[in-house]
Amino acid sequence: MIRDEIAHLVREAARAAQRAGELPAVTLPEVEVERPRLPENGDYATNLALRLKKAVAGPGAPIDLARVLVKHVPASPMIREATAAMPGFVNFFLSDRWLQQQVEMIIAAGEQFGASQLGAGRRIQVEFVSANPTGPLHVGNGRGSVTGSTLAAVLQSAGYEVEREYYVNDAGTQTDVFGRTLYARYLQLFGVDASVPEDGYPGEYMVEIARSIKAQHGDRFLGPVDAPPPPLLKELGIERVIGMIRDDLALIGVRYDRWFSERSLFGPEEGGGSESLYQRVMRMLKERGHTVEREGAVWFTSAGGEQDKDDVLVRTGGAPTYFASDIAYHYDKFAVRGFDRVVDIWGADHPGHVARLMRAMDALGIDPGRLTILLYQLVTLKRGNQVVRLAKRAGEIITLREVVEEVGPDAVRFFFLMRSPDAAMDFDLELAKRQSDENPVFYVQYAHARIAGILRNAAQAGVSDEGGDVTLLTHPSELNLVRTILRLPELLDDAARRLEVHGLPHYALTLATDFHAFYRDCRVLTDDVELSRARLKLVHAARVTFARVLGLMGVSAPERMLRADEAEPAPS
Repeated sequence: MIRDEIAHLVREAARAAQRAGELPAVTLPEVEVERPRLPENGDYATNLALRLKKAVAGPGAPIDLARVLVKHVPASPMIREATAAMPGFVNFFLSDRWLQQQVEMIIAAGEQFGASQLGAGRRIQVEFVSANPTGPLHVGNGRGSVTGSTLAAVLQSAGYEVEREYYVNDAGTQTDVFGRTLYARYLQLFGVDASVPEDGYPGEYMVEIARSIKAQHGDRFLGPVDAPPPPLLKELGIERVIGMIRDDLALIGVRYDRWFSERSLFGPEEGGGSESLYQRVMRMLKERGHTVEREGAVWFTSAGGEQDKDDVLVRTGGAPTYFASDIAYHYDKFAVRGFDRVVDIWGADHPGHVARLMRAMDALGIDPGRLTILLYQLVTLKRGNQVVRLAKRAGEIITLREVVEEVGPDAVRFFFLMRSPDAAMDFDLELAKRQSDENPVFYVQYAHARIAGILRNAAQAGVSDEGGDVTLLTHPSELNLVRTILRLPELLDDAARRLEVHGLPHYALTLATDFHAFYRDCRVLTDDVELSRARLKLVHAARVTFARVLGLMGVSAPERMLRADEAEPAPS
């Protein structure tokens, strides 16, 4: 990456200055390279001189150290110029010739442009959504699903071996409540006066599930109102909900490599005798001194005897808590299946559970640093300035399916990615449907459609980019577009390192803006055939980049689009 190569040049300059006696022989701090906000300050900059001043005694300002560094920067075809700037920065300007040459490199990289070997084949699991199988996914689940699937794609591009997992909570108390609700709805279909439990699920979808079971099995599950729900009835209901969840996620292109059943934690381990994984983990915690019995319950205690009011592992009566099963589940991820890293993406209502789970991993001898838990905040749906109220037919929730059916999967994915998951967000349904430049996803996709239109027109005119001379790309808008395209590898590297993907849609918007500016300033198909060929190469490189970033976001790259005020496809 450009950033890394410039950092290397800066380190070489500092060492050369030390050998020349112009810098003291101190240990060099890590070289930080960033992009200046203002283009007049160069393409990249380093603050090494400011940081060195803290370690260098005696007179002299940081700007003097910056000038020393500039004097010793090795020659590089990448760099046109390096300058010192107040109060102590070294600014780097990329060579026009080098920028032109990168167009060929981008085209050659194709679908692998921006890919890296950062992960070096290490195994990483991304678990996301994992909503209880008790009802349809709501719009908040959609935010988690888009974040998780995009992060998985970015990590895979960065050289990790990625596994996407959905944890099916099919062994908890909520599934028992679901079973009782379904039984009541099923009995009602036969005219039985049965009431939905107070803590039950009131949504109309429960009636629909009961109807489908009645249609398939008739009166097989009829019984007394006060009898426990038939186990098979609950199983059939959960299967149908999981099917709904799979279908809803498929609408926005989300797939999983594994659907992990919570109940499997409580069955005998393969080759492990009669002991379940849950029992093994509870035994390990006890043997390591991390459990205590009090008031008929079993509690978790971390190192030093720390204990939280919610650290109950086994309730009075013997039922395991969600915390206990989650410990066993994560032990399975690390110790049994051997993932090097695990990323969990949870809703914002789990903040207290994060610290507890980290302490539990430490208690089991698993480095908590291998586990990252990302929390995503709530989504508020709006139509312009009006907040969308809860949908009655979905049981007082707004379902993901309702939103996808209204605005389409591309808008759902793009909009959900535009804010960091830890920030609450407003989702404007009207804006998401607008076929104009005001709609960010339309604006980006329109740029790709415009590219496709240019390439179609070129093919019809018998002009290709073959043999195009990239040294003819000298207009500021051409070179600015190349600069923007070259930001993608660094963006993806940062996203994989920081586990942050909200930069992707913002990069796509910048890329679209710079492509539209190039299109405005530089006609591609002209009477000058050689210039046309060169510009077609740049258009080709832009297409590669748009397809790459849209593909990682799970957003389609259309070939043709119309603005609301147009009668013809995107002009070319």
